Amino acid sequence: MALVRWDGSREIDSLQSEMNRVFDAFFGSGARSAAESRSRRWVPPMDLVEEGEELVLRADLPGVAEEDVSIEIKDGTLQISGERRSEIKDDRDGFVRVERAYGSFARSLTLPEGVEAEGVRADFDRGVLEVRIPKPKERLPHKVAIGGGETAALNGSATEKS
Repeated sequence: MALVRWDGSREIDSLQSEMNRVFDAFFGSGARSAAESRSRRWVPPMDLVEEGEELVLRADLPGVAEEDVSIEIKDGTLQISGERRSEIKDDRDGFVRVERAYGSFARSLTLPEGVEAEGVRADFDRGVLEVRIPKPKERLPHKVAIGGGETAALNGSATEKS
């Protein structure tokens, strides 16, 4: 077995090469065509925090107009969707590298059971969407009495239990 002297600069070069590979894989290498840029998926980041009696969802939507955002609640799921439109012209004058993604997006969040959809509010300010979701009221268990030997109503008629 051959011994190789450890060289820290080799490790740094290797790390730099790996970071460049990851960066190029994510953003693409060199200048992109408009068609290539359109195919890249944009997923806006979101935070969900608990503030008092509400759940607060904040989504960073820079460059998205308020009219390009849709918020829907269906079957216990909150869905935020929209589109960030491209600012790139097809003639590509002056562009060397395009890294900012754009296009349609959709993010979904399963709401806790019992959330009142009518109480959900949303604001859009300086590229940040804030959705306030009231926490569901705590549901107490319903106690059911056992009626052994008592008369029970069945289909509108009284019968004796045995």
